[in-house]
Amino acid sequence: MKFCFFAIAMLISFQLNAQTFKIGVLAPEGTGWAKNLKNMASEIEKSTDGKVKFKIYFGGAQGDEPDVLRKVRIGQLHGGIFTGKTLGDINGDVRVMELPFTFYENRELALATLKRMAPFLNTGFSKNKFENLGFFELGLIYFVSKQKTESIDALKGLKIWTWEGDPLVMAMIQEMNLVSVPLSLPDVLSSLSTGIIEAAYAPPLAVIALQWNTKIKYLVDFPLAYSTGAFLIGKDAWAKIPADLQGKVRETAAKFIDLVNEQNAKDNVEALSAIKSMGVEFLKFSDKDVKTAKGLRAKIIERLKGKLFSAEALKKLDTEMKL
Repeated sequence: MKFCFFAIAMLISFQLNAQTFKIGVLAPEGTGWAKNLKNMASEIEKSTDGKVKFKIYFGGAQGDEPDVLRKVRIGQLHGGIFTGKTLGDINGDVRVMELPFTFYENRELALATLKRMAPFLNTGFSKNKFENLGFFELGLIYFVSKQKTESIDALKGLKIWTWEGDPLVMAMIQEMNLVSVPLSLPDVLSSLSTGIIEAAYAPPLAVIALQWNTKIKYLVDFPLAYSTGAFLIGKDAWAKIPADLQGKVRETAAKFIDLVNEQNAKDNVEALSAIKSMGVEFLKFSDKDVKTAKGLRAKIIERLKGKLFSAEALKKLDTEMKL
């Protein structure tokens, strides 16, 4: 009888000590990304003897990224995988990685620079009450549309999706005198269908995962920027993980984030080929238009430096790119 009571007491104690962290992500079920995240969650649970568990809500089940961030801040969720605009809402300095016309086709340089920038950027996340378990490489961003856009002038008048409230994209739109239609990410597909928007932008893998490839006819074969993501946990939630287990969680997350990044790099190459094979026409800008586009970078920086990101972050980017 004493053993029975002891076993029950131990079980109750174990359950009280176990922590389950609810994580919201946009990655759809069935993707390689989702598979690796599930494996990560399983390995973390195993390596911590069930004391740390991750329950991951895929495919935007908890809403768009701003919805997930809001839920983290009020305690309904504990973390999420955030990208672009939402990362900037937490730590604006991270957006220097996504400045247009910085890396061009050189994603290897972009990833290497991101890794070198990580300690600096993570300090910013920490100051804003988040713990970063690792950066994701989403890939090079391409412009896709329902209308033929063989030049920068052809973009004018086109109804282009912008992520609602994204200051970086808005700065580019304003510099180019384009028409922006702010929407949440889940609304893009239906808006392409109905004509509310005629164009959007994303890495090739996202274009297919979000099914935009079924609505577009053209892709401008000139990367606009490099897109990143991060796996963030609220500081209060992170503090609930015993100190001796935090290292195991970090180590396991890092391993699977590396696997996701390797897979994303391959998938983006394959997705670009798949988009072309589906009949989407790839367009080339003239040398003159490419030169004009590159010249926009300095003007966008002028608009955003000291507002979205710091001069220190920009200087750090320039330094790390040259190593």
